[in-house]
Amino acid sequence: MKRALLPLNALRVFDAAARHLSFKNAADELAVTPAAVSQQIRALEDYLGVILFRRQGRGLELTEDAKKSLPALRSGFERFEEAVRVLQAPQRSSTLTISVAPSFASKWLLPRIERFYGSAPNMDVRIQASNQLVNFAEENVDLAIRYGAGDYPDLIVEKLIEEHVFPVCSPAFLEENGGLKDARSLSQTTLIHDDSSEEDPSCPTWGMWLRAAGVDAEDVQRGLHFNQSNLAIEAAALGKGVALAKQMIAADDLVSGRLVKPFEAAQPVDFAYFLVAPAPQWRAKKVQNFIDWLKAEARQ
Repeated sequence: MKRALLPLNALRVFDAAARHLSFKNAADELAVTPAAVSQQIRALEDYLGVILFRRQGRGLELTEDAKKSLPALRSGFERFEEAVRVLQAPQRSSTLTISVAPSFASKWLLPRIERFYGSAPNMDVRIQASNQLVNFAEENVDLAIRYGAGDYPDLIVEKLIEEHVFPVCSPAFLEENGGLKDARSLSQTTLIHDDSSEEDPSCPTWGMWLRAAGVDAEDVQRGLHFNQSNLAIEAAALGKGVALAKQMIAADDLVSGRLVKPFEAAQPVDFAYFLVAPAPQWRAKKVQNFIDWLKAEARQ
């Protein structure tokens, strides 16, 4: 049997208009005129024999028939995108491009990446260290690892690692400062500030952390300030003071002994590390293999 020739362009216009509930906004997205959108919708309604939109005041409202069709329509477009990626894949099938925050890349991913090569010797991994969100539609990125609240619309999102925050310093600094036995003892020592925490409302600053510990410290902004977590951790490992460390960023330095916890006082935060990708990339075998490896490493 011959397959029916579907009005794919009109269906694409319908999808955009349904998302925006506005012919004008759909036209802006598709780089056409509102009149062209209206014409495509009328043609599609004639083809299908159903009404797709009704006027509601100054806006649009989907009919029940239109609402029922959208999940299958959008799933179909995703499969089209996946098919195109499969057709494009031969030239880059052995390359996996990962976008990841710089601190997580340098302090957690890079020390472990050799173990992934051991399990996938023919795979090339390209790591793009950036705090900027990825535009998967325009950038050649297969998977992103992002620190945040997990709110990434229209993407598949899966939590990789939860996060905690606690004080750390070098063993030498701890010895020089008489042990630093509790939070109160920090009020007179050198504090290292991770100013990147300002992007994470759930992550405490030194002032917040000390107040929560019952310490009324003065001039809490004194000390060294850095705009990246890995630099704050490195300064602490070099004996420059005490830093508030995210668990995953400090993990390897704690295991190696470059850093120590002067006392146990971990505080959970709402943000976590998430795996993020559009559905077509997420389903790719090379991405799934890397995700499986990341999860195994995280469990350790």
